[in-house]
Amino acid sequence: MNAEKQQESPLVIRTLSGSKDISAFWNLLEKGGLSHDREYYERCLERSEMQEMDVILAFLRDSPGGEETVGFCLMNWQPKYALFKKTGIPEIQDLNVLKTYRRRGFGRDILVFCEGFAREKGHQDIGIGVGLDSRFGAAQRLYARMSYIPDGSGVSYDRKQVACGEMRPIDENLCLMMTKPLF
Repeated sequence: MNAEKQQESPLVIRTLSGSKDISAFWNLLEKGGLSHDREYYERCLERSEMQEMDVILAFLRDSPGGEETVGFCLMNWQPKYALFKKTGIPEIQDLNVLKTYRRRGFGRDILVFCEGFAREKGHQDIGIGVGLDSRFGAAQRLYARMSYIPDGSGVSYDRKQVACGEMRPIDENLCLMMTKPLF
């Protein structure tokens, strides 16, 4: 899918396509302070080429110099989280909007795009994970407002369910996995 979201939003949202978009993706990661995990994102691009995942980019139209990349997420069609894998639920991962562009509804717009994308591919549900510490407070609120609900499996760490009494660090790998019906 290389569809673009067109409505009142000042964003153009599309799947990554071509070297210009790859360049824009790396620049966005640099601006967002995420380039330290280059190997991870290189694997994501490889998985995108194998059609296991799509990189979704959000561009602000009519910026000085053309389109400016302001956010992204990964649409993982083959997630490693056991429940999503077992039930064929695609997972939205790594939703990020540059700090200077937050609180404008762009994260919501990216989610809506992903939901439509999954629906077009015939999926009835979509999943997402959210970190549990305060760094993820805005995302926790956004996902709740957008009708994502906990999947009922409790907390996961690195996409594996944490059993009662197990100890895990409170970091970006400690998540609550959530789902939303798409019908």
